[in-house]
Amino acid sequence: MRSRRFVSRLTRQTQALILAGGRGSRLKMLTDWRAKPAVPFGGKFRIIDFALSNCLHSGIRKIGVLTQYKSHSLIRHLMLGWNPLNNDYGGFLDLIPAQQWLEDESWYQGTADAVFQSLDIIDAYHANYIVVLAGDHVYKMDYGELLAAHAENDADLTVACHDVALEDAGEFGVMQIDAAGRITGFEEKPEHPQPWPEHPERALISMGVYVFSKDYLHRTLARDAEQADSSHDFGKDIIPHAVRSCDRVFGLPLRNAAPEAAYWRDVGTLDSYYRANIELLLDRPPLDIQDADWPILTNLLQGPPAKFADHGPNGGCRVVNCIVGESSVISDSVLRNSLLFHGCRIEGECRIEDAILLPDCRVGSDCRIRGAILDDGCEVPSGTVIGEDPEADARRFHVTPDGVVVVNRDMLGQPRAYLGGGDLKSSG
Repeated sequence: MRSRRFVSRLTRQTQALILAGGRGSRLKMLTDWRAKPAVPFGGKFRIIDFALSNCLHSGIRKIGVLTQYKSHSLIRHLMLGWNPLNNDYGGFLDLIPAQQWLEDESWYQGTADAVFQSLDIIDAYHANYIVVLAGDHVYKMDYGELLAAHAENDADLTVACHDVALEDAGEFGVMQIDAAGRITGFEEKPEHPQPWPEHPERALISMGVYVFSKDYLHRTLARDAEQADSSHDFGKDIIPHAVRSCDRVFGLPLRNAAPEAAYWRDVGTLDSYYRANIELLLDRPPLDIQDADWPILTNLLQGPPAKFADHGPNGGCRVVNCIVGESSVISDSVLRNSLLFHGCRIEGECRIEDAILLPDCRVGSDCRIRGAILDDGCEVPSGTVIGEDPEADARRFHVTPDGVVVVNRDMLGQPRAYLGGGDLKSSG
């Protein structure tokens, strides 16, 4: 991160709203029991911790989290790890469930509708600027940079954007901006994305990070709510209408706001989630979770440090290029290029490679696991082999298009009820 920081009157006049109510269906079984922002990431964190940490480091202390589906795990994490915000000199963390105060008592119909249904709560905090954030992306960003650009441009709406390979851009909202940074075109998930003229092999996409001036937010959401044919979504409806109406809508590329840390990942599929975790193990990872200048904050669980046990002349552990969480115990096994969250236990003579083990997994002796994700609380029987025979894996587990094997407790014939360092899940 650059040393220049924008903790100023702009951030003090700002409220952040984190959208954390989506189903997260593309993450399949990882979101069977938890909201996508609550999915563990990076050996220690939850995905939502990145947006929350960005807020705190940017000087934004007034934060609302809009929840809806499968929110228990998320709320529990926020209450345990982020509740001190409510005692920090006027700061707060407000959990805002679907209000259902409209006549049809509906759930949130889209991202814009979620904010619209919460406008009465937003108004109570008298912020001049509203930063709307997706709670399910992994990145670092000083929102003060975004607010400064918004104020300098006298903008109605400012959209943070990032450049991705042109062939990948069709999964996102793609925009075009002029020399002044004004958005001249925006299309949600286009079949043929328009390239970024500065880098024709890439396209500019929305990061799901928006700054609204308060009055404009009110007007545009009220207008959208009256449109029967709207899906009430920021990407599909709000931004395209604003651009067509020639409102003052600007884009700020992440590489301009944070040139030394232009990292952003949408971990919305199992394969993208796996890649984003595994790339943290590189010698020079694109996301530095060791960065003391911009630490990722989270719920700090109490527990002993990780232990590596050696039982005799043929025992001992070999751990190469791994992240191992606290309270884990590894006995006489080989671990390579893997992430183990807290509370994992690996019995003797196991070999685990290119794998992600979420909290409190238990792996019996003489197991081989490769290229896999184990959901929290999995108990793998001794002698199990995962990731070596694609046909056998497909019969028992879920195999992604990239060949990653995903395992949860249901697949292992284990009960759903579980209360550990991971998530509480229904036994029904």
